[in-house]
Amino acid sequence: MDGSPAVRPELPLHEPRPAGAPTALAGILVADFSRVLAGPVCTQLLADFGARVVKVEHPDGDDMRHASQASIGGLTAAFLALNRGKQSLVLDLATPAGHEVAIDLVRQADVLVENFTPGVMERLGLGYDTVAGINPRLVYCSVSAYGQTGPAARRSGYDPVIQAESGLMSLNGFADRPPVRIGPPVVDVSTGMMACNAVLAGLLARQHTGCGQHVEVALFDTATNLGALYGMSYLVDGNVPTRFGQAPPGAAPVDLFEASDGAFYLCIVNDRLFRRLAVDVLGQPELADDPRFATNRARAANRTALFATLKAAFVARSRADWMGRLQAANVPAGPVRTLAEAFASPEMAARGLARSLPHDIAGSVPNIGPPVRFSHTPAAAPVPAPALGQHTQAVLAELLGYDKTRCAALAAGGAFGKAHDGPAERKLP
Repeated sequence: MDGSPAVRPELPLHEPRPAGAPTALAGILVADFSRVLAGPVCTQLLADFGARVVKVEHPDGDDMRHASQASIGGLTAAFLALNRGKQSLVLDLATPAGHEVAIDLVRQADVLVENFTPGVMERLGLGYDTVAGINPRLVYCSVSAYGQTGPAARRSGYDPVIQAESGLMSLNGFADRPPVRIGPPVVDVSTGMMACNAVLAGLLARQHTGCGQHVEVALFDTATNLGALYGMSYLVDGNVPTRFGQAPPGAAPVDLFEASDGAFYLCIVNDRLFRRLAVDVLGQPELADDPRFATNRARAANRTALFATLKAAFVARSRADWMGRLQAANVPAGPVRTLAEAFASPEMAARGLARSLPHDIAGSVPNIGPPVRFSHTPAAAPVPAPALGQHTQAVLAELLGYDKTRCAALAAGGAFGKAHDGPAERKLP
């Protein structure tokens, strides 16, 4: 680091979607009672697919609005990353007036997503059994740490705790060192994606059953499935898998290697790829014919000798040189990049993931596009995450049909909270 201030990357403008193209979830209304991470991942995807998502927020706002991250236009990077395309409706659900508005919203909704600790929605008068009687076609999705039932159901849980308890963390790191938390919140994000799958399945089922249902997704269940490749190995033979750092035991060479000027990751998982590496990349066909390295099983058994040979070869040339040779031979390998390098890469540009969106206050804000593409129903035009309560009046008047007199009465009843200083800054778990 040279001490100079960081410069915000310049991004191209988002390309407009095809005029008149339909969206996959046009006409679907989502009442989003979720906050923080897993739930908002789910509802952001539903918004990307074209659903109208009304995010119900406490007057203090979603905790992600106050995360100790970079911010722009009054919005934190964390909130921007998780709440694209949503409308913000401020409600104090603990008040009768706020509950009244929530019930009216749920009455019209196709989907409800919530990720409170089990029992909270029931105490608020918004549990599944209650609202299903009001709207039997509602697909009600509950996201929790440990599920809706069982001895751990009422426990609070966050991504890193679930990584630890599910055994996922035990698989990450090096065998001679303590387990390492996976940095990005992979359990939360994966759970949000799984919740989106559950909602879509519920909507599809509704088409032929005529009724909604309660679907649930748990962080613990998702983490267990993320580690299923190794969990299944344990269940088959009783041997507990250990941490293997960069080099898994099942194939070779799969590891991090150093060129003369930087690291890259190489992934050779079969004999065909190893021959390409030996002949077309290294120019050493004798390696492919050497009985110590000719098969994957032999390479794994003679890993030390093989890796010594490869490391000596790779350090002699630049990473760019090796990348050119490896890619030309179609051998799976890639440079180890920083985020700055990744966002500046040709792969990122080709996929069009990082774009700029206009913003009323900041002028523009960055956006990372969804990881799904449709040929006939492209994703909805992205709109930056909303300011707190930005759409309260619009939702009340346009969606729920409230007039000014009723809105004033609800405000007097505390439906939208009271003036406050706002919560303190919070760090992400």
